Amino acid sequence: MTASTPAPPKAPLAGLRVLDVATLFAGPMAATLLGDFGADVIKIEHPRKPDPSRGHGPSKDGVGLWWKMLGRNKRTMTLDLSKPGGRATLLRLAARTDVIIENFRPGTLEKWDLGWPELSAVNPRLVLARVTGFGQFGPYAHRPGFGTLAEAMSGFAAMTGEPDAPPTLPPFGLADAIAGLTTAYAVMTALAARERTGQGQVVDTALIEPILAALGPQPLWYDQLGHVQPRTGNRSPNNAPRGVYRTADGTWVAVSTSAQSVAERVMHLVGRPELIDEPWFATGADRARHADVLDEAVGGWIAARTRTDVLAAFDKAEAAVAPVQDVRDVMADPQYQALDTITTVDDPELGPLRMQNVLFRLSATPGAIRWAGRPHGADTEEVLTELGLTPDDLTALRAEGAL
Repeated sequence: MTASTPAPPKAPLAGLRVLDVATLFAGPMAATLLGDFGADVIKIEHPRKPDPSRGHGPSKDGVGLWWKMLGRNKRTMTLDLSKPGGRATLLRLAARTDVIIENFRPGTLEKWDLGWPELSAVNPRLVLARVTGFGQFGPYAHRPGFGTLAEAMSGFAAMTGEPDAPPTLPPFGLADAIAGLTTAYAVMTALAARERTGQGQVVDTALIEPILAALGPQPLWYDQLGHVQPRTGNRSPNNAPRGVYRTADGTWVAVSTSAQSVAERVMHLVGRPELIDEPWFATGADRARHADVLDEAVGGWIAARTRTDVLAAFDKAEAAVAPVQDVRDVMADPQYQALDTITTVDDPELGPLRMQNVLFRLSATPGAIRWAGRPHGADTEEVLTELGLTPDDLTALRAEGAL
């Protein structure tokens, strides 16, 4: 498929137009999720400073691979919003757009006279999603914000890691990913409201908030009990046995016993049914306080067997277990293969690419990857010609440095 290929008629977001003027990573991810289900997403990049994700991580033949995923299902164009012609062109695009996603520091769009008053004046039905580190107001709003800071500020790092080790940050963009999912949901919520009111609105996503929501009832526990969750490594304060265990062939498996019935099955499986009769075994929290005993029982049994044998035995016992997999295992995993979780996309630059498929399956109106990330500015002329600009208009914009 080419970047001119329209979304199939059954795509649930076909006909929705989105301008992605965001960079690294939450805002662009939200736009990707919308494009996966049929939205016409137009990625707007600075003419001389492409989205940094194009150069983030490994590349092949000079082509950034992360961009191939983050830029999928997006048409790409260039526009310098700080130039008068760039500003005027964005307003023309906004007039025919449903959603704009941006992640400039608060006040940047306003500096260019492209704030909410100007955008909503040309299109009262517009939804403007603003993604920043700390939100649009408050004492930190002016600060540069990245996912790492959100992972630290939210409490995630403080509770992650071994008890006697430093706080641990994730080795990937966790806060950005959660904020990207949140922003896509927020945009769809605002669009649903627009169906009733006829009016658009502003979405304000701060990276520090969605990850805090994902951490569960930490504030509630502290408010009511003064409880601060400590670092417990792979153990859980809510159930045991729970963690990763090394097998006889040097691999690892993860075991969970969140349900009481599963915990009992595990004890029968590892040959320690007498532990079920202990008074403390009756609740997950009490089991967690005796994790040393339970880990010794489960860990010793697993250590004497290969991973294949462990997985087969747990499956037969209807106990919860999973192999600890790296990306090589993921690519070959039969369950992922059955779901087509890692799918193949044909790309004109690099040939067949394997990447994560769309996020979920819809039985009647499925999403699809129509193309991988396009070259910088590849669709500028197409998009602006559709908008009604003439060759002379494009020449003038280029002379100004707006394209």
